[in-house]
Amino acid sequence: MNMEQYVNDAVELLKQLIATPRVSRDEGAAADVMSEYLGRNGLGFGREGNNLWVGCPDWDENRPTVMLNAHIDTVKPVATWTRNPFEPTIEGDVLYGLGSNDCGGGLVATLQAYRIMLHSPRTYNLLWVCSAEEEVSGINGFSRVLSRLPQIDVAIVGEPTGLQPATAEKGLMVVDGYAHGKSGHAARNEGVNAIYEALDDLVWLRDYRFRKESDLLGPTKMTVTVVESGTQHNVVPDLLHFIIDVRTNEFYQNEYVFEFLKKHMKKCELKARSFRLHSSSIPHEHPLVKRCIDMGKTPFGSPTLSDQALMPFPSLKLGPGESSRSHSADEFIHISEIREAIETYVQLLSGLYLR
Repeated sequence: MNMEQYVNDAVELLKQLIATPRVSRDEGAAADVMSEYLGRNGLGFGREGNNLWVGCPDWDENRPTVMLNAHIDTVKPVATWTRNPFEPTIEGDVLYGLGSNDCGGGLVATLQAYRIMLHSPRTYNLLWVCSAEEEVSGINGFSRVLSRLPQIDVAIVGEPTGLQPATAEKGLMVVDGYAHGKSGHAARNEGVNAIYEALDDLVWLRDYRFRKESDLLGPTKMTVTVVESGTQHNVVPDLLHFIIDVRTNEFYQNEYVFEFLKKHMKKCELKARSFRLHSSSIPHEHPLVKRCIDMGKTPFGSPTLSDQALMPFPSLKLGPGESSRSHSADEFIHISEIREAIETYVQLLSGLYLR
C-alpha cells in the first residue's frame, strides 16, 4: 500500500466510527467496528472490555517498547450542533462529525502509522492501544487494560495538539465541599445560614495562589464551578454544596493540595472524588522529545487531561487537530491533518532510538 491508500483507509474508518455513537461508557459498538477492521487487516488483537491492543509480530522481550495510544469514546454532543453529529460529512478537505477531532483523527492516524512501521526496521517493539472511557477517566478505560499490556517504555498519545508535542499535562482533582447550617424561617432571626458559613472559605479559595509556577503548565489552578443551596425563598438553607475543579502542575500532588485545602477551609467539609489523575511530564532530554525537536517541533504544556494521567511511564501528546475544536458543536478535522499526522508519526518513529 502507498500513503494515499493508508490515508483513505484512515478516513473511511473514521467515517464508520463517527456513524457509530460511542459516548463514554457506551463504546461497545465502536469497539466492534475496530475489532472487525483489525481482523480484516490481519492484525491479531486483544480486547478487554471496549479497549483493544495490537503488538508487533516481531516482538522481542529484550527490546524497549513504544506505545501508540488514542481513545475511542466521545463526549455527548452539545445542543448547538447544526449538523447530525453522527453523520460523517466531507466538504472539501474537511470531515465533520462527533469525535472527528477528539480524538478520532489521532486514533486512525496512529493505527495507520503502526501498520506502516510493521514493514520498517526498528530497534524497539511497537504497540498500538485503543482505550475507552477517556473522556470520563473511567475505571473501564486505560486503567482496566493496563494490566494486560506488556512493559511499556514510552508512549505517544494521539490527542489533538496541532502535531506539536505536549510534554507536560496538568492533573485533575474534583473536590466536593459542604457547608452546614440550621434551617429556620427567613422572616425571623432563626437558624444558621449555610451560605454564609461557606463565604469565608470560598473567598479564601478565590484569592489563594500557589507559589510554584511551571514554565510549561503555569500555576496550579482551583476553580469553584458548581454551587447549590436552598429550597425556597423563605427558608434559611441548612446545607450548601459546591464543587472545586483543581488543575495541578508538576510541583503539587493531588493529595498534598487536598490536605492543604482541608487545613485552610475550616468551616467546610471536603471530599475528594479521586487522587489518581496526577500531572504528568516527560524530560526534554528523553530521546522521543529530542527526536521531535530535531524535526522542528516545539514542546509545550497542555492544560487538558488525557489518559497520560494514568500512565506510569514517560509519555507525550502528539496528534492531528486542535484542542480548541474538542467538545464543540460541528466538530471537524481536516483530511490533510490526518495525512500529515501519519507522515509525522512514521518520520518520528523511523528515526527513534531508545538505547
